Amino acid sequence: MQAKLSVVALSVAAAFALSACGQKEEPKPVAAPAPAAKPEVVVKLGHVAPMTGPQAHLGKDNENGAVLAIEELNAKGMEIGGAKVKFQLLAEDDAADPKQGAIVAQKLVDAKVNGVIGHLNSGTTIPASKLYADAGIPQISGSATNPKYTQQGFATAFRVMANDVQQGKSLGEFAVKQGVKTVAIVDDRTAYGQGLADEFKKAAEASGIKVVANEYTTDKATDFKAILTKIKSTKAEMVFFGGMDAQGGPMAKQMKELGIKAKFLGGDGVCTPEFMKLGGPATEGQFCSLPGMPLEKLAKGPEFREKFSKKFGAEIQLYAPYVYDAVMVMADSMKRADSVEPAKFLPAVGQTKYDGVTAMVEFDALGDLKGGAISIYKYTGGKLEYVETLGGSTMEMAKAEVKEAVAEVKDAAKAVAGAATAVGKEAVSDVKDAAKAATEAGKDAVKAGAEAVKNAADATKAAVEKK
Repeated sequence: MQAKLSVVALSVAAAFALSACGQKEEPKPVAAPAPAAKPEVVVKLGHVAPMTGPQAHLGKDNENGAVLAIEELNAKGMEIGGAKVKFQLLAEDDAADPKQGAIVAQKLVDAKVNGVIGHLNSGTTIPASKLYADAGIPQISGSATNPKYTQQGFATAFRVMANDVQQGKSLGEFAVKQGVKTVAIVDDRTAYGQGLADEFKKAAEASGIKVVANEYTTDKATDFKAILTKIKSTKAEMVFFGGMDAQGGPMAKQMKELGIKAKFLGGDGVCTPEFMKLGGPATEGQFCSLPGMPLEKLAKGPEFREKFSKKFGAEIQLYAPYVYDAVMVMADSMKRADSVEPAKFLPAVGQTKYDGVTAMVEFDALGDLKGGAISIYKYTGGKLEYVETLGGSTMEMAKAEVKEAVAEVKDAAKAVAGAATAVGKEAVSDVKDAAKAATEAGKDAVKAGAEAVKNAADATKAAVEKK
């Protein structure tokens, strides 16, 4: 019996198996292929400035401007040539030394950087520029102002601020406006300091100012009493200094100690908080200049200052906004050329029309900024107080004037709104007082009416009782 059951069980199992083999298996859906990830390309931008020595504070300021720009570009997630772009900053220290400048320039060339931002000093920028030109690497400086930099004929050399020809001319014009008849000139013999002093001298003499002394120092010196004693004997009405704040501050201080009453005037190298720190009370009432217009007068200026302060917890020393613009111009040129290869995007740099923080950046045939403005400042109460702007493009001046006019209109509107609010409050108060008075009068009338009714009722009652 058990054998028969086993045979039956096996037969049933075989039947189920044959039935299952006969069923068709439903095909599984094929997953769509994942989209291919876009390639990423690293764009290396070199940045060079003095990170050691007496100008290290300015070098750090420049580097911070570049860092801020790089971070913003990477946050945008730019795509160039069909690839995602990641910008990387290769920062080098040239210690404001021309020899060191050439060494780090070659280092960046060997690293095959896509572009270079810098150098800070004209004395390091000029020798380094030949190395970049030979390698075909675009270079944009945010601070080197010596005319020779762009006059060498290198197609790779650009700058985003006014040069010393423009600055020296404006400073000479300002000295004339101050009624100065005699001036003593001191420079630090660097490419920047000497170049600026030479341009100032040309402009001053062309305007009828007599140069009564020409003295020289170095960018490492701190004692200037010997040359200042000579200057004191000339009774010059103004001392012009071509150099940086590390020398300018002590020089102004020593002028006061020697009883020299001449006004002090310098270029952008001394237009810094550090100059006031080093010079102390002797800087009060002195003058300096800066290429461009005050950040407060520029459409994007206040926003940049706020971002910079929030990011680094420090105030802008000098060139950070220009270095920021230099990085942005480099990236904008790559975007327009749709390539990060130096040879391909270099022509686009020369065709730039970029609305930056410091100006509408456009370059002339030499690579200089078109229509560079120069602003004069006065050291007042430990701060730089804006005096006036000389030169510059009509467009930038118009933008600044429009911004000021808008601010004035806003202030006026605010004042009118305040006055209207006050008048409105007074009118509402008057209405409330009138309403209150009317209410009180109404209450009195009702009371009087009630008394009259009562009196009439009493009189009627008395008359009825009398009858």
